[in-house]
Amino acid sequence: MNYDMEDTQNSAPGSLPSAQASKLAAPRKGPDAQSTTKRLQTELMQLMTSSAPGISAFPSADGNLLSWTATIEGPDETPYADLTFKLSASPLNGEAAELWDKDPEEFKRKVLGRHQDVDDE
Repeated sequence: MNYDMEDTQNSAPGSLPSAQASKLAAPRKGPDAQSTTKRLQTELMQLMTSSAPGISAFPSADGNLLSWTATIEGPDETPYADLTFKLSASPLNGEAAELWDKDPEEFKRKVLGRHQDVDDE
């Protein structure tokens, strides 16, 4: 089973259409929102310049920096070799976004919580 990405940035990580680029550059209102936006823009640039093969993560097709889509291709010579996994993530609310900007470790504890299938790292 292969979950192909529709028409998203994941298909062309090196370039963004101008409409999406302008959405990414538009800051949200308030000082905390601006620092969150700046941090997410910085992290997006890091992902675009140093991504691992078979793994990608970008803001969702609507250009919202707080809503991300990631894809992970199954490694060769494993039972997952022909699979592509699609993940979607977005903070639950503005408080979660502020917490991510101030303390990512606290964000992990409070927002993500613990799950038996998720490693602490």
